[in-house]
Amino acid sequence: MELQQVIFLSVLFFMVATFYTTVGHAGASGYLAMMALLGLAPEVMRPTALVLNIVVAAFTVYRFRRARFFSWPGLWPFLLGSVPFAAVGGVQSLSRGTYYVAMGVVLLLAAAYLVWRAFGSRVLMEEGIVRVRKLPAVFMGCAIGFVSGLIGVGGGIFLSPILLMLNWAGPKTTAGISAPFILVNSAVALIAGSLTVQSLPGELPLLVAAALAGACLGTWLGLVRFKQKGLLVTLAIVMSLAGLKLLLTA
Repeated sequence: MELQQVIFLSVLFFMVATFYTTVGHAGASGYLAMMALLGLAPEVMRPTALVLNIVVAAFTVYRFRRARFFSWPGLWPFLLGSVPFAAVGGVQSLSRGTYYVAMGVVLLLAAAYLVWRAFGSRVLMEEGIVRVRKLPAVFMGCAIGFVSGLIGVGGGIFLSPILLMLNWAGPKTTAGISAPFILVNSAVALIAGSLTVQSLPGELPLLVAAALAGACLGTWLGLVRFKQKGLLVTLAIVMSLAGLKLLLTA
């Protein structure tokens, strides 16, 4: 990548990490959207997004766990189903056209979730209370894990709406469950994906530093109840444009 492109992408990654970590996510779908807008190849997009996800999710886990927004009983059923299927998805190698279609759909779904998060009704579940139904959660984890590994995301964009819409956890507790879920699935998908043809950019350390700086800001904002509506809607618009671009060019 040219220097100007790297700087531009670093700024975008900082913004994505800031927005996403306010709700306990690591930002893979956002990173993919930005790389798609710049026309990077799928074999670069997926592993790069996963590496960024691992670093940002690890920091987010630390921040939300330290604030005591974490529930192992709410996490393990989803992980039990997702981990093996994230590995299965991670070893799949899609053609460029198929990957673009799959990623375009995921980005549009993620954008819809962000809009719902911004304008949806408030969840009444009290923070700290978790009512995850174990068996359904395992099967949901299987589906989330496979799609996440296939596309190169951690799965938080699928897990968080499930927890909130089924009223299984409060918003901050949902963030505390989603962050470690994203971390584990991203690591599994990256390791499994190393068996296929993938490529990490030489500028990765700079991109990681930018995303981590955004995570520092975003987790702080999220834990002090920063109003996210405008930021989430703006990011949803960018992701929608990237998703449409991928679908039109597939």
